[in-house]
Amino acid sequence: MAERIARHRARRGTGWTTLETPRDVVGALAAHATTPTLVDCLTLWLSNALLASADLDAEIERLEAALAQAAAPLVLVANEVGFGIVPDNPLGRRFRDAQGLLNQRIAARADRVVLVVAGLPLTIKGEK
Repeated sequence: MAERIARHRARRGTGWTTLETPRDVVGALAAHATTPTLVDCLTLWLSNALLASADLDAEIERLEAALAQAAAPLVLVANEVGFGIVPDNPLGRRFRDAQGLLNQRIAARADRVVLVVAGLPLTIKGEK
């Protein structure tokens, strides 16, 4: 995993600042409110919140409030986990459902939504 993270960071180049915020994305957004920001990724953030037994609705509401206050462009990355099979365990199903609802809520607020399939961007909402 460490090698994978190192390759990912190297591809971004030196012009990027990386903040590692496994749970407090809202705090990180507030601290960098005037800086264009890439959040990679909401799926891992949601997983961390779920495993910490957080109130997911409250966490998502806090995120939505922070997004509404953003003074700079934001790019939010999330995985579409609903394309796979239905998990055979309750935690997996809860996560899959929560991720789908999170994606819907964020997409409803977004000016642009792009689905990337096989490396090809497909614009779902907004300008191409």
